[in-house]
Amino acid sequence: MSSDHLIKREIGEGSSRGGGSTSGGGVGGVLIPASGSQPPPPAPPQLSRYESQKRRDWNTFGQYLKNQRPPVALSHCNYSHVLDFLRYLDQFGKTKVHLQGCVFYGHPDPAGPCTCPLRQAWGSLDALIGRLRAAYEENGGSPEMNPFASGAIRVFLREIRDSQAKARGIPYKKKKKKRIVKTNEETSNFRMQQS
Repeated sequence: MSSDHLIKREIGEGSSRGGGSTSGGGVGGVLIPASGSQPPPPAPPQLSRYESQKRRDWNTFGQYLKNQRPPVALSHCNYSHVLDFLRYLDQFGKTKVHLQGCVFYGHPDPAGPCTCPLRQAWGSLDALIGRLRAAYEENGGSPEMNPFASGAIRVFLREIRDSQAKARGIPYKKKKKKRIVKTNEETSNFRMQQS
């Protein structure tokens, strides 16, 4: 707001410096918008769930780098820091991943409990890397230097996916995109309508 839209108020309505009656009722030297001025701008739109999660993930990764000894600047971050971050997150995982010596290794529905560790699920890590990759570039990083886009990260995620699939006895199958097949009848109707 420019200064001509603001009125400096003095204490008291009939102040000798205030010039008699004033609109509003300001308090001691506080700038108050004059009547007829524009209302404050609307609050920014609510972030989508994806955008909120991306921001949270980005802040978490930044905090992780700051907590390293010595702290790592984002400009010096590389794929090895990202791999360390993913390994660090494993301790907070909720997915049971059976070890090779476990009697339930390779069984999709284990019959009982075991002492195998809880890990981050491959899908969660894959989605996290996707969000961090986008956040890196949105925050000024160049796509060529993006540590989240490194081939080493892709190899790491592929190994996690394969090992978790073997441990659970469920092979990973990539989802195929649905193809829409148009019949000749549909295309001929479309041509007729264009004429």
